[in-house]
This record gives sequence, structure tokens and C-alpha cells, in this order.
Amino acid sequence: MLYYLFDYLDRTFDLVGAGLFRFITFRSAMAFVFSLVLSTVYGKKIIKYLRRKQIGESVRDLGLQGQIEKAGTPTMGGIIIILATLLPVLLLAKLDNIYIILLLITTVWMGLIGFADDYIKIYKKDKDGLKGRFKILGQIGLGLIVGYILFFHPGVTMKQELPKSGVQIENTVSNAPVFGAAEKSVKTTLPFIKGNQLDYAYLIKFMGDDYQKYAWLVFIPLVIFIITAVSNGANLTDGIDGLAAGSSAIIVVTLGIFTWISGNIIFADYLDVMYIPNSGEMTVYVSAFAGGLIGFLWYNAYPAQVFMGDTGSLTIGGIIAVLAIAVRKELLIPILAGVFLMENLSVIMQVSYFKYTKKRFGEGRRIFKMSPLHHHYQKVGYHESKIVTRFWIVGILLAVITIVTLKVR
Repeated sequence: MLYYLFDYLDRTFDLVGAGLFRFITFRSAMAFVFSLVLSTVYGKKIIKYLRRKQIGESVRDLGLQGQIEKAGTPTMGGIIIILATLLPVLLLAKLDNIYIILLLITTVWMGLIGFADDYIKIYKKDKDGLKGRFKILGQIGLGLIVGYILFFHPGVTMKQELPKSGVQIENTVSNAPVFGAAEKSVKTTLPFIKGNQLDYAYLIKFMGDDYQKYAWLVFIPLVIFIITAVSNGANLTDGIDGLAAGSSAIIVVTLGIFTWISGNIIFADYLDVMYIPNSGEMTVYVSAFAGGLIGFLWYNAYPAQVFMGDTGSLTIGGIIAVLAIAVRKELLIPILAGVFLMENLSVIMQVSYFKYTKKRFGEGRRIFKMSPLHHHYQKVGYHESKIVTRFWIVGILLAVITIVTLKVR
């Protein structure tokens, strides 16, 4: 909203300083600061409200050090992250940008699913929360919406090949260089490979000359799978103080670098990555989201004064997945979101091995002392703050490796 106001003031009255709102970098910085202030200052008020309403965590005795002491800690703190993200975005982003609209839909959609899960746990006294099939249906529903929009919406395009000899068209509105014509595509980035592009449409080339039209048969199911996997990974990671919020902040900041580069023709050309028109606007959203996560971490760091609950963790995972897909970096998720992947795999391996050994030997056996993975290290005897710090270090290393893929091919 402020973007449109200051754009009007700049064009109509040539107001000094109003032109700054045209720059994504300025609005991103403002969004980060605004979100950080909201989540830290007003986050405390929300925590007091949650405590007053006795919206506390119900903790099972799993034999983990310090676990029982967490009982009664306010949960549903994901509301802090969501509000601290949405308000700056509504004020500072271009609300007619299709990518911003998509991220707003994702935030509200996944926030409602998480809220329903937390509500059932707290008020219905059902520790299992929302039934798994309803969570999956919600994730599939979002995947269908995101996949459909990214494939069919005319505003979602890509510049596949940048010119090499200064061929450019001058944009008369912003005086920024625009190279060639963007087009619809379902190409994505393959890391560590020269000529690092994969066209999902090639997977159905056997369908004939019009196979490009039916690429959605591959693209939309893939979007559904990624959204479901990443949101569940974030949900599993939210098990000890500060782990999910800190790990997510690292991932989100890295994706912010990709959104800015992908939407900037100069840097996209220099780094030889896909230029995706209008995708740079997502940097404003990413900045607000990162500010909300870091502000929430102020209260969620050990010993936590609030937990994010599924309201936060499912929302975080959904946003990360959509960001990665939108800038065509979804195949980098196993690297960038490696912490989420490890948590997911530890649960899958534990459950699968237990079922296999029970069927084979009549007694279930375990690979880890407990899953997800962070609980295994708690069982081994590590303090949770040490586990969290080391997981953050791993997350930072994976983020650096992900960024390096821009040039290593």
C-alpha cells in the first residue's frame, strides 16, 4: 500500500525521497526492519495473551532431559511469524505481482491448516491434532493451486537465453534494460552440471509434437510432492528450542539471494542463471519473512518462552517450498534444506526398519535411539542448545554450498 502511495506522490508531486520505494532493495530493507520490530515488540504481547488464555504446550514424557519442564509453555506462536510477515508485505510489496499473491495464498492456507491442528490439540485435548489425511489433503490442495498458477498464469514467464552481444530493448517506464522476450517454460536448474537446465516437458516427449502443452502432468504433481515434503520436514524439525526458526531463517535468507538474482537481469546474465521477470519482488516478502523468523527466535531460543506450533512450522515449510519452486531452484532443496531432509529421512528410516524387523524377527528394532534426528542426539546426552547450534552450523554450510552452485558447474 505504501508502495502505491509513494509511487503516486513521486509521479504527481515529485516528492523528495518518494522514488526510493521503486527500489526492491530499499523496500526489502524496510520490510525486514518493520517485521523484526513487530515480531519482537508485539510478539511479547502475543505471548502474554497466549499465556493468559492458557494456550500451552501439552508435553509427553519421552524420557528427554528438560522435556517435562516445557509443559505449559505457550504454543501457536507461529501467529507472530505470520503477522510479522504479512503486515510489512501488505504495506511495502507490489500486491498485483503474481508471485506475491502466490506467497500470500500459501501463508494463509498453510497457516489455517496449522492453526486447525494446534486448536484440536489444545482445545479438544487430542494430542494427535488434525488427522494426517486432512493435513495431506490441505497440502495437496495448495500444491494444485501453486502448480496451476505457475504453469498456466500468463504473468509467470522466464527468459531462457540471455543475449550475448548487447541486444536490448529499453523499458520506457523504468529505464531499465530488458533483454529479449520472456516465454512460458517448465525448465528448472540442475546443480553442478554444465548447461544446468532440465525441462520437465522432456519427460513426456513420447506424447507427440504437442508434448509441451501437457507438461503440467509432470510439473503439478512435482509441486505437490515438494510442498508436502518440505512442510512436513519443517514440522518434524520443530522439536527443540530454536531449531526450526533458526534453520528456516538460514534457508530463507539464501532463497532471498536467489529471488533477487533471478529477478535482476544484470546479475542473472553475469551468473548465467534463469532470468524470471518480476520474481525479484519476492525479495520483499523474503525479507519480511526472515525478520519475522529472527524476531520469533528472540523468544524461541533456549529456554523457549513460546513454541511456534504447527501454525508456524507448516507455514514455514510451505513458503520455503513455493519460493524455491518459483525461482526454479527446487532441485537444490535437498542441499539447502538438508536439515529438514535429515529429519524427514530419520523418521522414515526409523519407522520402516522397525516395521521390517518386527515382521522379520517378531520384535521391532530401531536405527536411532529416537526420531526425529535431533531427539536421537538428546538421548545420546547432548544438551539441546548444543544440538541446535550445531544444526545451525550445518545449515549455514549447506547454504554456502547452495550459493556456490551458481558458479560451480
